[in-house]
Amino acid sequence: MTISRKIISTPAAPAAIGTYSQAVQAGNTLYLSGQIGLDPASMTLAEGIDAQIVRVFENLKAVAVAAGTTLDAAVKFNIYLTDLANFAKVNETMAKYVAQPYPARAAVGVKELPRGALVEADAILVVG
Repeated sequence: MTISRKIISTPAAPAAIGTYSQAVQAGNTLYLSGQIGLDPASMTLAEGIDAQIVRVFENLKAVAVAAGTTLDAAVKFNIYLTDLANFAKVNETMAKYVAQPYPARAAVGVKELPRGALVEADAILVVG
């Protein structure tokens, strides 16, 4: 059985800065690539952890919308932080973008992220 892949792209989220797509839909599963706190218009990083967390979720939301869904369709998030002390801030912001019951999630402390970002997140959504 061959599952077709559909590439999702939107100017409302930062353009890919490497060899990847903003999202790929395979069947009824949508895989959102990792987003850092880049402003999609200027491609500059938001200043500070709070602004970066919001921008990450805004970017993920924009890609989900481009695929015809919302972040409420998420079944799994992966969060990457250069300082796990900021985990509570991620929780606070994520609750504004995703309704209960919340999806599964992993949070990982990492040494560094692309472009000096402080936070990155990706998601898997079930659509259709």
